Amino acid sequence: MKRNNIIKGFLYLGIASFSIGCTNLDEKILDGVSNDTSGGGTINTAALLETAYNGLRDFNGQGGVYALNEMSTDAMVGPTRGGDWDDNGVWRQIHTQTWAPDHGEVRGAWNSLLSNVYNCNLIIENGGTTAQKVEARFLRAWYYYNIVDLFGQAPYRPAGSALTEDPKVWSRSEATDFIISELEAIVNSLPNRTANDASIANKDAAHFLLAKVYLNKGVFKASNPAGPYTFDAADMTKVVQHVDAITNTLSTDYWSNFETNNNTSSEIIFSSKNIQGGDGGNMQSKWRMCNHYNQSPSGWNGFTTVADYYSTFNTSDKRISYSTPTILSNFGNPVGFLVGQIKNGKNIDAKGSPKDANGNAYTNLAAGTLNLKDRNGNPLVFTSAITLITSGTTLETAGIRGIKYVPDAVNIEKPDNDLVLMRYSDALLMKAEAITRGGTGTGVATILSNLATRAGVTAAAATLDGIYAERGRELWWEGWRRNDAIRFGKFLAARALKPYASDAKYLLYPIPADALFNSNLSQNPGY
Repeated sequence: MKRNNIIKGFLYLGIASFSIGCTNLDEKILDGVSNDTSGGGTINTAALLETAYNGLRDFNGQGGVYALNEMSTDAMVGPTRGGDWDDNGVWRQIHTQTWAPDHGEVRGAWNSLLSNVYNCNLIIENGGTTAQKVEARFLRAWYYYNIVDLFGQAPYRPAGSALTEDPKVWSRSEATDFIISELEAIVNSLPNRTANDASIANKDAAHFLLAKVYLNKGVFKASNPAGPYTFDAADMTKVVQHVDAITNTLSTDYWSNFETNNNTSSEIIFSSKNIQGGDGGNMQSKWRMCNHYNQSPSGWNGFTTVADYYSTFNTSDKRISYSTPTILSNFGNPVGFLVGQIKNGKNIDAKGSPKDANGNAYTNLAAGTLNLKDRNGNPLVFTSAITLITSGTTLETAGIRGIKYVPDAVNIEKPDNDLVLMRYSDALLMKAEAITRGGTGTGVATILSNLATRAGVTAAAATLDGIYAERGRELWWEGWRRNDAIRFGKFLAARALKPYASDAKYLLYPIPADALFNSNLSQNPGY
């Protein structure tokens, strides 16, 4: 496949009314121009729709959109551990809010989101079936929502416009209006959510996303990204109405949402599907990114939570630790947040099987009978204390690790866990917040009580501060912390490992330098 005008057109073209014959992910057209006619001049819209769905996996890996949403907050940090995990400071820059327009994870997120918009547009404008077009419009709205949230302005191309022209650009307010109008136009045409499979665009997912947009409308419509934000009562009532239209129910077990067979959870509204032994959607990063090299499963000894964030949980909160005989047998430790002495598990894989002093693997020992050590022979005891640059005896042990998804012991690298993108507990907390901000509705205390009962803790206060704290506990590491922190006015504040208030420019990420070849784009203020 040939690529022309890559820099100018790279991933920003939006709607394109032309034909391509290549849909392989590794050879996907990045610039909107193809001289390849081997496909007979027709577009395989079914394959493109699959590609558009697979784009949801970009929310899964440790970097990109996920890192921008979690590591930029009080919830997650990627410290440098001697020669490990420095990567030119890219993770520390995200956590300390000191990134610049050349940051690789910022560029990766921008390119990913707009590439996925592009794939959706090919389906919509080039002969997709009615059902395919509706699903593609939903997915496009989801990707645009994230562009608006992270970057503010959003490139688009009107149908039929010349490919030699620069794409036009919506302001944040205009893009917000587009997302709402698209979702309201298609919500009733989407299928009902399929039981035991939330991976297909559905009515409940559209209602969830509409609730999310209306809840953030005061932020997205503000003349200044730093506010002040006005949360209109009518918009808050819309949030309540869309949440009430969702047919999901809370699961009785919080961790059923993250098990290997989590597709059966009644709580998951929308997900990215994985099949055991398939390509896995990079789900293994959910345990690799934090686990130590000698753990089962082994990991990359990287990311941790911050002690102050962990301290917001009651130690009896079921959401921070989950253990079954099978989990302990396979992995030696519970899942959730890991602190203290780490033990061996029988499912020690090829990426880093720990050895005894004689070089023999520990797999012949009963899981949990051995206290693991780090690579220098020190006890592998995870501690709450963490610094941005660790050294000495705590080099490999500093920081509380997090495992949100139960590793799939049958296939660690290509697991069965679906990636959760929308969950009913989030919808209920949006409703509680919207009512508290002036929307019409009742039941805030009941929502908080139900979530607390499931978690085995006392209910949060029915105030905005209480709801913000509960969102942090209920949705830890699920990709919403930055969005919440901005809406609640907490994002820029001084905190542990960032002892200063950040400049307001960091409420939006910069437009990557390459994208500015589009003359209709301008850099976000302050960069």
